[in-house]
This record gives sequence, structure tokens and C-alpha cells, in this order.
Amino acid sequence: MRIFGIDPGIAIVGYGVIDYKGNNFKVVDYGVITTPASMSPQQRLKKVYDELTNILIEYKPDAVAIEELFFNKNVKTAIQVGQARGVEILAVMNQNIDLFEYTPLQVKQGVVGYGRAKKKQVQEMVKMLLNLKEIPKPDDAADALAVAISHAHSGQFDKLFEMK
Repeated sequence: MRIFGIDPGIAIVGYGVIDYKGNNFKVVDYGVITTPASMSPQQRLKKVYDELTNILIEYKPDAVAIEELFFNKNVKTAIQVGQARGVEILAVMNQNIDLFEYTPLQVKQGVVGYGRAKKKQVQEMVKMLLNLKEIPKPDDAADALAVAISHAHSGQFDKLFEMK
């Protein structure tokens, strides 16, 4: 199964592509889509949509996992990121790919096994699980890979509870 993880954003959108077979992971690619603050909000959203669409077409994932937003302070940032997340969801849906959403707590649980894990613990587990020499950079790409890993692990649990 090819899984595409997204760490949503407007300035930086992290993405990670992994293949998952059995209990083995293989990194296909990871990176970020960036938009400069000098662009208009509309141009930024279009750039995110266009680039994400092209990446989805290139890698043809079986499923996409995206992190839900968690904000408690800056309302303006939350609205901008929320708009970007909507555009990211639209890009996935327009490619007819199954989309799954995970809270930050679920991602930590799925990668580390503990929902209150620190960011560094999650990054170290991403490195270990994907057999990488170093933690993926930037952080947004590592976060997107964590979302993809979390989806792979949640799929395993679904199979355990299937009715036969």
C-alpha cells in the first residue's frame, strides 16, 4: 500500500510518501511545498493546490492521511491554515483518493505508542521505523511521514477487528 501523509500549512506544507507492505516501510519521497508571505493569500492557496495535485498524480497513492489542525492562540493563522487544509483536502478528493484524518494525539499514538509523546520522540521513531540515517528535514516533512506511518498502523488495527 502506498500512503501519502500531509502536514497541512500555508507557508509550508509537509508531505511524505511511503510504501507499506507487511510490517515493512519503504520511504518513496518526502519534502515540502512552500509559499512566500509576499504572495497574495489566493496565490498561495493556488500554488499549494497545484503543486500538491502534481505530486499526487506523480506518486499515485492508495490512501492519503492528513493531520487535523490544533490551534489555541493565533486566530488569523488558524484561519489561513484552515483554508490551506481545505485546498489540500480538495486536491486529494479531486484525484479520487481515499482520505483519512488524524488528530495530533492519534499520530503520536500511532508512531510512538504514546499520545503525549514529545516532538523529538516522534521524529526519532520516524527515523527508526523508516530506517533512515537521520531525522527528515524540515520538521514539516518528518511530521507528514509520521502521519503516513500512523495511518499504516491504524490500518493494521482495523484488520484485527474485521468480522469474518
